Amino acid sequence: MTLENRHPRQGGEQGEVQQDRFVGGSDLTRWDTRLGQHLAVAVGRASRVLGPHATLILTLTIGAALAISLTAVFAQVYESVVEADGVAGLDHPVLATAKTLRSPALDIITTAYTDIGGTIGMPLLALSVMATLALRRRSWTPVILIVIAGTGSLLMTIAGKSLIGRTRPPLTDAVPPYEHSASFPSGHSLNAVVIAGVVAYLIILRLKSPRARIITALLAGLFAATIGLSRVYLGHHWLTDVLAAWALGAAWLALVITAHRLYLTERTRRVGHTLAARNPRQISLPPK
Repeated sequence: MTLENRHPRQGGEQGEVQQDRFVGGSDLTRWDTRLGQHLAVAVGRASRVLGPHATLILTLTIGAALAISLTAVFAQVYESVVEADGVAGLDHPVLATAKTLRSPALDIITTAYTDIGGTIGMPLLALSVMATLALRRRSWTPVILIVIAGTGSLLMTIAGKSLIGRTRPPLTDAVPPYEHSASFPSGHSLNAVVIAGVVAYLIILRLKSPRARIITALLAGLFAATIGLSRVYLGHHWLTDVLAAWALGAAWLALVITAHRLYLTERTRRVGHTLAARNPRQISLPPK
């Protein structure tokens, strides 16, 4: 009997180790690349000094710094593309098409929907899900992951807008209420990818059915996609602002998940060694 099927409803540290380690047939604490193995060793050493949660926060903070740096690099590339009228050549035709689809009723519905991904709707959604997951699992890990993931996406949005300062589509082409901050990247789109992605990831960790995991991932992807498209429909962002936000959000989400896997690897190793000392036949340690 291994950690994946012992005490399936236990919460706290034991619950994390016993329920979050395996997704289907994949062991999230297994690192097949040298880079992954070196990172796991480094996180293990830091954890012995700082503790697992403090090390998770440190790892996520380093990841956020990398993500913000990536935003700066991406912004420079994006500016060159816009100036060369490359992918940005799609912006005006797509906006023109979006305008033909508008109607008073659809405008109201889309505005209400896009507000879910805004500065009020998204934090409220994230906080409610975060509190639910933290209480049910009796763990601070969902709080740490969601708070830092959301903070990182906010900082990436601020960095991108400050570096580029791209003008939004003309107000004559937009649906009120109007927005006046810089257009690149779409903060709604970036936040939707990150928050929906990390929430879906945390939920998938506890789902046993492959079908349920697929549906959860698809719903998160659909939410992020439709929030982004709503920004283009309303004329609040250019298409390339949304495409860039999706790419940046996916990169940051990958870093968040990697940080959690490193945390989970160290948690599993700690609990595994303790249980192995008591009963060596009832534990499966993560591979070195």
